[in-house]
Amino acid sequence: MESKKIADLKIFANQIRIETLKELAQLGSGHVGGALDLADLLAVLYQNIMQIDPKNPDDPKRDYLVVSKGHAGPVVYAALALKGYFPMEQLMTLNQSGTRLPSHCDRCKTVGIDMTAGSLGQGIGAALGIALGNKTAGRDNYTYCIVGDGEMNEGSVWEAMMLAPQYNLKNLVVIVDENGLQIDGATKDILSIGDIAQKARDFGWYVMDVDGHDVESLGMAISLGKKADRPVFIDMHTVKGKGWKKYENVLGSHHVKSISKEEILEPIVALEQENENYGKTHNRGGE
Repeated sequence: MESKKIADLKIFANQIRIETLKELAQLGSGHVGGALDLADLLAVLYQNIMQIDPKNPDDPKRDYLVVSKGHAGPVVYAALALKGYFPMEQLMTLNQSGTRLPSHCDRCKTVGIDMTAGSLGQGIGAALGIALGNKTAGRDNYTYCIVGDGEMNEGSVWEAMMLAPQYNLKNLVVIVDENGLQIDGATKDILSIGDIAQKARDFGWYVMDVDGHDVESLGMAISLGKKADRPVFIDMHTVKGKGWKKYENVLGSHHVKSISKEEILEPIVALEQENENYGKTHNRGGE
C-alpha cells in the first residue's frame, strides 16, 4: 500500500476517534473502550474496502456492515458522519431525547446502519442471514460483521460459526475485536475463549490474525480474505480505548460514567498532533 494511502487512513482513523470523543463528552458518558479501538478498522472499511454510496445508503448492491457489538455505536456514527451519511452536527445528539443516534446501533433510526444490534450474540446471526440472502439473490457484495471477544461467550455466535461454512458463505467476513477485556473483567478470567483463530479453522473458516491498529495489515488481510473459497474469520488484536491514554487497556473503559469536555482536550490534542506528523512524514516524500 502506498505511503500516502497509509497516512490518509491513519489520519482518517484519528479523525473518527476525535469525533467519537466529542460525542461522548457532549453526552457526558458512554462506551469508550470498545468504540475507540475500532477506529482503524472502520477507517479501512469505509475508506478503502467497502462498496458504499452515502447518497444511496439503501442500495441493495452495497456492502453491508453489521456491528454485532452494538455498544460501539458512537464510533460507527463518527465514521458515517465523516463519510457524509448525515450532518456532522447530528453527532452531538448521541443518545439524547429524540435522537437518531441511540447508544446502540439501530437500522430504523440511523442512516447508514445496516442492522440493529445490542443484545450480544445476535448480530452475527443477522449478518449470516444478510450474506445468505445476497448470495441467494445472485449479488456479489460482501457482508462484514464485527464481533467482540467477550461476545464470543454467547452460544448463538457458535451456531453462526457452524452454519456459515455449511452454506459456503464466501461473501461473509467476520472480524473479532480481541481486546482481552469485557465489562466484568479480563475475557480469559470471565470465560476463556482460548485460541479462537484455531477454533474458527476447525469450524471450516478461512482464518487470519492481524494487528487491529495497523491499517496496512488490516487492508491486506481483508483483501486477501475476499479471495478465499470459504467464509473469512479475522482475529483482530486491539488495545481497548486506543487513542485515549487514560483508558487504554483499562477495565473501567467499557462504559465511562462521567466524561467532561475539558478532559477530552488532552487526547484530542495528541491525536491532532499525530495527524500533523503523518502529514509531514508523507510530504517529505515517504514513498
